[in-house]
Amino acid sequence: MTSFHSRIPGLLALLCVCLWTVSPAAQAIAAADSSAAARQISEKWARAVVAVRVVSKMRVVVEGRQVDESERVQQIRATVIHPSGLAVCSLSEIDPSRAIDSAMAAEPDYKFEAEVTDVKILQAEGKEIPAKVVLRDTDLDLAFIRPTEPPAQPVPAVNLRQAAKPEVLDEVVVLGRLGEVGNRAPSVTLDRVQAIVTKPRTFYITGLYSWMAGLGCPVFSLDSKPVGVLVVRSLPAASSDTGGPYGDSMPIVLPAEDILEVAQQVQAE
Repeated sequence: MTSFHSRIPGLLALLCVCLWTVSPAAQAIAAADSSAAARQISEKWARAVVAVRVVSKMRVVVEGRQVDESERVQQIRATVIHPSGLAVCSLSEIDPSRAIDSAMAAEPDYKFEAEVTDVKILQAEGKEIPAKVVLRDTDLDLAFIRPTEPPAQPVPAVNLRQAAKPEVLDEVVVLGRLGEVGNRAPSVTLDRVQAIVTKPRTFYITGLYSWMAGLGCPVFSLDSKPVGVLVVRSLPAASSDTGGPYGDSMPIVLPAEDILEVAQQVQAE
């Protein structure tokens, strides 16, 4: 008669086979759940991600004299964070002068200036809403845009007060909006938190797929809570630390609570 103990190795082998067999199915179910959650988030919040056309006057100044002037027209992404139409985007997208001046730090007589002359929020149906830049935060790489005329009805907006704080390797959802060639259709991307930096302030690092959505796009947890917005973090121009895979600047997810703190200054005005 075979004892129970003598059957343990066989039972363990059978258990391993079962786990190996079930694991792909379990992974497929988990992936389907994540995809379903991402679709629901897109349906709920896609209208809060807007395209913005920014026209800027660019000047090159050498030794105090203007040597060149041009006009720059670009389309960026912004996240609406208040029913009044107040939206937040990356300051680097609106004003590239900081990045250029940083690159030209070895040339103190060279200066690059950018002046925003026109801002319009572009809706998917083709309507253009005149807007203006109402606040800039160079430390956090934030620019806040607001319609010049209050909307007749409250517009869809992400509530930053209901923020999520994901852990490393947690899945997140990034909402974007395509350009004119894509008829400004909403886009949705699944990614994971790759790192969390806590000093001097907290921010999240996600994967390459997130960055392709574009700066100014919102990032959500799978339970539909906002994590933050994609912006750029850069080292000071005087820094010589360009090691690592990103050099001296990299896209980050700035936490919702930091954005809300600055946004309250605009709302108070």
